[in-house]
Amino acid sequence: MTTAPLDGNAAAGALTDVFAFDVSMATATCVTCGDARSVAELHAYMRAPGTVLRCATCENVLLRLVRSGDRAWVDLTGIRVMQIPMS
Repeated sequence: MTTAPLDGNAAAGALTDVFAFDVSMATATCVTCGDARSVAELHAYMRAPGTVLRCATCENVLLRLVRSGDRAWVDLTGIRVMQIPMS
């Protein structure tokens, strides 16, 4: 059974724990198709062993976040560039 994705806002809490700002407002550009969207618009999958964000256009995995105890692993290899608003 395939689980329908949530929007990227579902991952905001987990991402804010790792990054010191609201990541949902950042714009991520997909390394595969070049689509640029706010993290809030990405497809979030929360039922995996961690959090997975996929491109809303091509479904490429953009970000993986896994937490265990006092550590977090963040894989951003699917993101070409992330634009972060500074104000």
